[in-house]
Amino acid sequence: MGLSHAEDRGTRPICDYENSTYRTDFWEGRGREYEDLVERLALRRLLPAGGRRILDIGAGFGRLADMYDGYEQVVLLDYSRSQLEYARSRLGDERFVYVAADLYRLPLATNAVNTTVMVRVLHHIADVPCALQQIQRATCPQGTFILEFANKRHLKNILRYAVRRGVNPFDPQPYEFADLHFDFHPDWVMERLGEQGFQVQQRLSLSLFRMGLLKRLFPARLLASVDGALQRSTAALAPAPSVMVRSQVAKAGEPQVVGLQNLFRCPNCGQEPLQPAAEAMACDYCGTEWPIVNGVYLFK
Repeated sequence: MGLSHAEDRGTRPICDYENSTYRTDFWEGRGREYEDLVERLALRRLLPAGGRRILDIGAGFGRLADMYDGYEQVVLLDYSRSQLEYARSRLGDERFVYVAADLYRLPLATNAVNTTVMVRVLHHIADVPCALQQIQRATCPQGTFILEFANKRHLKNILRYAVRRGVNPFDPQPYEFADLHFDFHPDWVMERLGEQGFQVQQRLSLSLFRMGLLKRLFPARLLASVDGALQRSTAALAPAPSVMVRSQVAKAGEPQVVGLQNLFRCPNCGQEPLQPAAEAMACDYCGTEWPIVNGVYLFK
């Protein structure tokens, strides 16, 4: 099954992977070992060694969860409850918290996490400033934000444009090539990060060999190894279809995160923290109760 669309209460469109075959068809059934490997190589370079709590936005079925061993607690957040339930069946509850919610109404308290990771999500985001604002709020001062995004100005697009067969890759505005699927100019993303209080520290260019012919001719690990060797040196030109960026949250305060009992915030009214109730989290201000079903906190 493919994607469906939902809307948050601010009427922003949301990509919904609920009950989709994203895991089996996209990752397991289409030979994307190379893409998985290069994203892991880049994330390993940029990810802080550890901390108290990390947030993975758009975590889905927990593909990258094993990268977070250095963190005491891992919050896996996705709009799809079914994806999170699969992740829970595989990962358990010892270090993991599963949250079904949308990014525009992020139900995490201010300064909830040390590190936030968002991979393969921005290309579904119609309101980037709002999303970044929520991430900046939930990440503690001097915390880390690692963002991956689809690069509009990659080499293949430049070559297409040269023969008048594609979109202008040098136009800084995002390009929606399909419904809720955006490519972004790197400079545009850097500007939006700066506006929302993120200081960019490092960029990587990855997935340079994301071509069917190359993946058929060469082993995925060989391609990934060469890709990894080029990720830093090609970052300024960004010739690959994917860019990963590490930023620091530049806001006042101590680099400390809230305790587990204060982790959640009401996405309806913004009250924080929420109070535990019977199989739910309750908002004392607006009276809303957010259920916990099969170990997943539901804030949709």
